[in-house]
Amino acid sequence: MTVSLLGATAPGFDRPLDVLEACHGRMARQCDTLDRLLAYLPAHGADAQAQQAARAVLTYFDTAAVHHHDDEERNLFPLLEQAGAPGACDLVETLTLEHDELALWWRRLRGPLQQIEAGSAAVLDETLTQRFVALNRGHLEFENAHVLPLARQVLDAAAIERLGRAMAARRGVAFAGSL
Repeated sequence: MTVSLLGATAPGFDRPLDVLEACHGRMARQCDTLDRLLAYLPAHGADAQAQQAARAVLTYFDTAAVHHHDDEERNLFPLLEQAGAPGACDLVETLTLEHDELALWWRRLRGPLQQIEAGSAAVLDETLTQRFVALNRGHLEFENAHVLPLARQVLDAAAIERLGRAMAARRGVAFAGSL
């Protein structure tokens, strides 16, 4: 577990399933920021607060969310399949397609957010933004309710460590933990 300067604790990569769950929480908070930004722009335009919010969302979905989907697709999902988790193949196929759909919606939303970040535009497409947020929230809820509990049930300590090591390596940080 890592201690933050803000006093909150974040799970370490020795607990990779907790890291994934914490990332889901951060992703949900970025969706909340998008909701607030959508409501804020008509009255305030692309002022400093809007630019800051757009920057935070861009930074998160361009980096942490990409790593997160890679963690799942390249590491967690294959481990679930190797463990013979019930329905893992169908689950992996569905979730990978959802990741692709989320990436498509993100590419559409990214440009307008970059314009807001730059202060050159003050409009977000309401339908596009709401769709992106709704897809993310549904996806996160499903993974929290089904995928992470399944992983906790079927993955052994060695698989959990492999997952944690891969996640740490993806981010260029040392893995602190072992069997």
